[in-house]
Formats: sequence, C-alpha cells, structure tokens
Amino acid sequence: MHPLLPFFKPQGVAIIGASSNPTKLSFGIFKNLLQYGFQGKIYPVNPNAKEILGLTCYPDILSVPDPVDLAVSVVASNLTPAVLEACGQRGIKAVTIISGGFREIGPEGEKLEKQCLEIAHKYGMRLVGPNCVGTMDLYSGLNTTFIHGVPEKGHIGFLSQSGAICGGIVDYVRGKHIGFSNFVSLGNEADVTETDMIEYLADDPDTRVIALYVEAIKDGSRFMGVCEQVAKSKPIVLLKAGKTQAGAKAVSSHTGSIAGAITAYKTAFKQCGVIEVDTVTDLFDVAHVLTCQALPRGNRAVILTNSGGPAALASDSLGMHGFSLANLEKETQEVLRSHLNPSAQVSNPVDMLGGAEPEDYERSFKELAKDPNVDILLPILVPQALIKAEKVADAIVNAAKGLDKPVLCCFMGDEAVQEARRVLHKNGFPMFTFPDSLGRVLASMKFYADWIEKSHRKTEWEIRRHRSTVEEVLSQYKYQRLIGEKDTRPILEAYGIPVIAGGFAANLNEAQKLYQEFGPSVVMKIVSPHILHKSDVGGIRIGIRNPEELEAAYHQMMEEVKQKMPEAMIEGVLIEKMAPKGQEVIIGMKRDPVFGPLLMFGFGGIFVEVFQDVAFRIAPVDHQEAREMVFETKSGKLLTGYRNLPEFDVEGIVEGIQRLGQLALDFPQIAEVEINPCLVLPKGQGVLALDGRIVLAEEQS
Repeated sequence: MHPLLPFFKPQGVAIIGASSNPTKLSFGIFKNLLQYGFQGKIYPVNPNAKEILGLTCYPDILSVPDPVDLAVSVVASNLTPAVLEACGQRGIKAVTIISGGFREIGPEGEKLEKQCLEIAHKYGMRLVGPNCVGTMDLYSGLNTTFIHGVPEKGHIGFLSQSGAICGGIVDYVRGKHIGFSNFVSLGNEADVTETDMIEYLADDPDTRVIALYVEAIKDGSRFMGVCEQVAKSKPIVLLKAGKTQAGAKAVSSHTGSIAGAITAYKTAFKQCGVIEVDTVTDLFDVAHVLTCQALPRGNRAVILTNSGGPAALASDSLGMHGFSLANLEKETQEVLRSHLNPSAQVSNPVDMLGGAEPEDYERSFKELAKDPNVDILLPILVPQALIKAEKVADAIVNAAKGLDKPVLCCFMGDEAVQEARRVLHKNGFPMFTFPDSLGRVLASMKFYADWIEKSHRKTEWEIRRHRSTVEEVLSQYKYQRLIGEKDTRPILEAYGIPVIAGGFAANLNEAQKLYQEFGPSVVMKIVSPHILHKSDVGGIRIGIRNPEELEAAYHQMMEEVKQKMPEAMIEGVLIEKMAPKGQEVIIGMKRDPVFGPLLMFGFGGIFVEVFQDVAFRIAPVDHQEAREMVFETKSGKLLTGYRNLPEFDVEGIVEGIQRLGQLALDFPQIAEVEINPCLVLPKGQGVLALDGRIVLAEEQS
C-alpha cells in the first residue's frame, strides 16, 4: 500500500481536537467529513465532549477503536508533539496537522516543527502540513478540510502550497463543471512535499492530470527526476508564484548576473515536461483540456463562428502562440457553400454569420473535421436571441464524437451559456468564455506534445575526464573564491574543453620565452586574483608581433593596471597564441540552490549582458538538449551558414556544453563557470576557450 494512501482513502479518520462549536474550524472539518459520502469510520477526539453531531467522542487517540489509519490534528501548536507521540503509539502512520504556529511564525515555531518531524520519523509516520487546509478525495468522499463546498468529481488532482488559495479555487470551479479527483493543501511541507504527492497521484487511477500551485520547491533535483518520469504518462500543469523576484544578489560573472532564481525554475519546468502557466485561470483551463482532449499533432487550426469579431481575436491569439489558420481544401469550401447562407465566408475562419442554426454548426463541423489540412477545431458562438446556446453545444457534441483531433469551444458570455457549458463539459469538450484563451491553451498542449515526443529520444552520455587534475587545482583555493583564467585553463582541459594555446609568465623574461613558443602573433593578459574583467582595466593587449612590441606592451599594461587598480596584486601575465577567425559565444554555469547547475549558452564577448541572447538548461543535458540550447538563440542561427557566413562547428559547442555540465556535477563546490569568449571555428574544427573564470561557493564542501 502506498504510504500516502490513508490521506485520501482511509478506513477510519480521527479528528483530534474536534469541537461541537460551529464557529470553530474543527467543527467545519468534522461536518465536511460527514456530508460528502465518506464510508469509513469517523472518530471525534475531545476529552471535554461525549458526542459531536451524533457520533461518540473519545477522550484521546489511544481510546479510539479500529479501524483508524488517518488522524487530523486541530489542536494548538504547543500540544501537537504530544498528539503525534500518542498517534505513533496508537500505530497511526498518517497525520494531517491543520494547526498553524510553526515555522511560518519564526524560530520558536521552526523548533516546534522540527520536534514534530523527529517524532514522525521515530514512528515511521507521514505528515501533511502543518499550517494547511487538509485533503479531499472526490471518489472516496473524504474531506478533511474546512472549505465550504467541494468541486465536482473528475480527473484533476490538485496540489497547493497555499491553503488560502484552495478555498477560492473550490468556489471558482463549482458550477463550471470542471471535475477533480483530489484536492491537497500542503502547508509548510515539514514532511510530505509536492514531489511526494506527484508520485502518489502518478499511480492514482482517478487522476489523469496533476495541477499544482507552488511558491518554492525544496529538492529541485528530485522534483525534476520524478516529474520527468510522471509526465511521460500523465500531464503536470504548474503555476509558480513569485515570478517577479528581483533576481539573484550581486554576482561576479556575466552568467551569474543573467541567470537568476526565476530562470532556474522556468528552465527546470520546461526541461522535465512540466507545463508552466501564468494565471490561475490558465492552470485549470489547461488541466481541464488535458483530461479530455487529444494532443495536437500539428499547428493548423480552423475557426467555425457566427461572428467575425471573436474570430479575429482568436486568429490573433493563435498567431501569437505559434499556430496558423489551416488552408481548407477546395472540396471542403464547396460543401460549406452549398448549405450555408450565400453571404457566409467559407474560407478560414468560416463565418456562418449571426443567423447560423445548430444544424449549420453540426454539418459544417463534420466537413471541417474531415479536411486533411485541419489539425485543430475551434467552434465559436456569440449567443443570439433566437438561437439556444445549449442546442449549438448538442450539435458540436454530436459532430465531434469519436474525433481524434482537439476541439476547443468558445461560447462568449456567462448567464446565456451556462447550460451550454454543462453540456459540453459533461461530454468532454472544454468551453472558454473569451477567444484569447484559445492560443494560450493550445500552446501548452503543443509544448507537452512536443516534450513527449522528445522524451523518447533522450540519450545517455558519458565523458572521459581527469578529475584528479581539477581536485589538485581546487585544493590551492581553500580560502579564495575566484579562480582566474590561469588556473581555469587546466580545469577546462581536464574535461576535454579545448583552450587557446598559451602559458603563464611571472615576469617579462618568462613572457619573452613564451613569445618564442607561441608567436609570431600573441595576446598578453594580466593575471591577478583581484581583477575579474581584464579589459576594463587595460589588462589585455592583442596582436603583439615581435619581442620589442611585447616588451613595450608589458610595461604599458603594468602601468595602466596599477593606475586603475592600485590595490590589485599582480601575479604575472598569460601569453596566448592569437586566435583564428571564428564566432564568439559564451558557455557558462551558475549553481542554483534548488536545481543545481544551470547551464547557459549565448552571444559571446563583452555584449552578453546587453543583448542577453541566451538559452538555459539544468545539468546534465544530453546531445539533443544541448543542441536545442544553441538553436534557441539568434547567435546559434548565425552558426549554420547564414547568408554568406561560413558554417561553424555546432557539434563542438554542443559537446562543450555537455562537458561543462559534467564538471559542475562532479564538483559541487564550483558556484559559477564562464567561458567567454568561446570561439567557434569552422565546421569540423571544434571550439577554443579564449578566456574563462571559475567562482567557488562561499562554503566549500
């Protein structure tokens, strides 16, 4: 038996702290448990009452008879540890803690929450909460919440980290005929997390789609791993709060300045197949569609309407989200013309005009559904005085039965189309109020369809690397955070990332010897643990062509750097071979505290923060994911022989991204890495790291 099953389908439930006072939350919970068809045993627990709502009240949990496998605690926070101890002794393995007064109020509450968790671990007990609203199962009839009313029975499993939002959502969906299988408020997530619940709902036969409202995720790596597996068979739709967070604190690389926490969340969701939406409305619109409609196999839609204005809005919505209007076959248009008003428009959008009858919708829909150019059907109705909206709904249901193409309906209005909504939703055809919703919902469906297809092509990849070399370099930086280019070079080479030929010189004499090795044209760069951006302080000289120029450049550089950064300690210079012609890009990594290594690719050089032409993925990435990163950017498109440009070595970049990801996974003490610029050479010649830096974590493991 799944350890979370008692939170939804228990044999018996004890309400600890139950009250007969109608003003108390515990009374509301007890009443809800009685009135929605739950067939298990119900036990109120309160030493000060004999019975509540006709049921025998027990003085403590140890007195409650079998069967009881779920306890709901509604006592004060300071009494909760004793309640959990008693539940553990009673053998109860599932407890929902409704009460607040824990981590959310500060250090004392956090200490109390930790104590509760220790007790739960001692007895092998699972906890939902504290500071939550409870759980519902629309199929077992269980309702341990104090929410007024319940949604209809259906196939959406909903999880929320906010209790308050649950009540508003229940009220919102009631009457809209959007059905749910489960409703879960997770609260502080002291024990059971959103990831645990996703795993449970993955195996729940009543749940077809999992919908989440989240504010933060505890274990990003586990979340991604679980979602990637679950999403292959069951869609996960998610609304993340806190998207306007002001970004990460000041960081010391281009990558770090661009790759904030919100970027990591969005990247992780996209990568593991989670369908992210932007509003509560979209959360349930998308979830509902995915419970009952086929995924689109293409992006060509047809609009069938009785009004041109909504059709124009729908067309705009489609275009903004990557969909197009299908070019209807000539035969289709001829059949439409034969039975519609002579003034009707039979090209796409098909505008049957305001007098269109239900029979017009049914006959036209059937013809459009047969057209081989149509992937998606979008019937739109603006209610008219002489046409009953529910009759049009019946006509669409009749015409669309058995169709394997997605059908999304838009019936504008509210009061006049309520019965039409009931008809459509009862038969598995989602109805929207406004046409601008159609493109957004279809885009979510198409994202999921594309991700499903890609997930079957994922490949494993293993690289040869020399970890001992990296360990040796890092051991020299126990008390420093910044590793400059000099020591970043051997780290990159150890992971098979090519670097420009060159070497370190502690003085002018050594620099002249290196010139003899790497000339006749070289670059000289300052080496200092205090200088991050060398070009900002005059710390780079390029195109040095003879020993005399080298000597002059050396003295000029030292003087300029000392003027601009007199406090900087100068270790020496790097002498590097002048790079051949190529395309400059950036490859970087910033470690996110939730999801781990966040890889970045984009336009390179000094303008990366200006243009921010970048793409992100969470490591590890396979070949296909790394390749997608490249072509999500404008700079990636320039690498393929655009106009008169040569074709550059995209495969070299792809491999570099993968290798950098593996380096980050192997060494968690590395907080940031940046290869900028990374020079992409013509096809077949690979890439060269022209500059690089590494930032270590403040607390290194």
